[in-house]
Order: sequence, then C-alpha cells, then structure tokens
Amino acid sequence: MNAVLVEPFPQVGALMIRAYADLSRVEQAKNVDEVRDLGPLEWLPRPWDVTSCRDPGLRREVWEWLDAVVGWINTQHAWLTDSLIPGCWPQHPHLVHEIGSLADQRRRAGLAVTSELLEEWHRYALPQFLDRIHTRTRGVCEDGHTNPPGAARTSRYRARAATDARQDLFTQDVAANAAAPNRPAGRTSLALVDGLLVDTSTGEVLP
Repeated sequence: MNAVLVEPFPQVGALMIRAYADLSRVEQAKNVDEVRDLGPLEWLPRPWDVTSCRDPGLRREVWEWLDAVVGWINTQHAWLTDSLIPGCWPQHPHLVHEIGSLADQRRRAGLAVTSELLEEWHRYALPQFLDRIHTRTRGVCEDGHTNPPGAARTSRYRARAATDARQDLFTQDVAANAAAPNRPAGRTSLALVDGLLVDTSTGEVLP
C-alpha cells in the first residue's frame, strides 16, 4: 500500500470560486460600469474575511475550507506541539481573522505561475503566524478550550457604566472642538520673523 507523502492545499468550493471571480472582475475592470451588475462593491463577500460572507451557503463553505486549511497546516507544516493551531480555533476571534488571510495568501501563492509568492508565504507569513499563536495562546487550550484570560476585563469594558463614560468623553471632545476657533480652510497665518516668511500655525519657513 502506497502512502501519500504530502497532501495538496485544500481547494475552495463552488460558491467561493464565484465570489473570487466577482472580485477578480472588479480588480480588472477599467470603470465601474463594467461591474455595475454586481451591486454595491463594498458588499461583495471577501472569502478571507468570513464576517463579509452574508450568504449562508457561502459562509458555511468558507468555514469548512478554513477548517480544512487548519488541518492541512497542522499536518503539513507543524512539528512541535506549540506550533499546532488549537482545535478550538473558531472560538478565538483573533485566530479566525488571521487564518482567513493566511489561507487566502496560500491560495493565491498556489495559483501563481512562479514560486516567489509561495516562498514568501513559507518564509514570512506562516512562521510569523505560528509565532503569534505561540505568544498569544501560550498553550492554554492544549487540553480543551478555556475562556480567554481577559474575559473579565472585556466584560467590564462592555458594561453600561463604562460605555456611557466613554460616550460622555466623546461628546465633550466634539463640543470642545466645535467651540474652538477655526481658521478658514486654505488660509495660513503668515508673519515676518527675522526677515523670513513663517507660517505661525505650523512654524514652517516659507520660501
């Protein structure tokens, strides 16, 4: 029985192919009229950002692809245990965001007609990502998912009292800025200082 020595990078599904095709059209379009049929461009799903995928079928496909990519990285690129992406990665938003872009960069590198992008992914993107995992998770989920150590602080940040206090500060800042005298746009305050023409608002010496 022959064993497969290395596994290929996971392929994207049909809905993701369509999403990437739409983005490719936008990238290559010479004017907005060529892609008007796609609707508001800011609403186009970006498969590397699962939060932008509002269609349920596409969103599910992206999750499944990311899960396959994580399994591929863990078996094809990780060796030491502290380099493994934890199985609870969907419960770590910081990992979800990073895995999406890491997977997309590897997909693009695999489609390139030269090896430069793939070499950059191997040399920079993947090692730096694995280093960040080691620094951020510190093995806390090796025996199962645990709540983030900063959960209590995050709860306090989102508490009504803390939210109201920040909103009050924002309101005070906006009011103070509105009350401050503003120079008319496009005009500078000029003065002669020791025979030199100086913008007194910036201190710049003008020719």
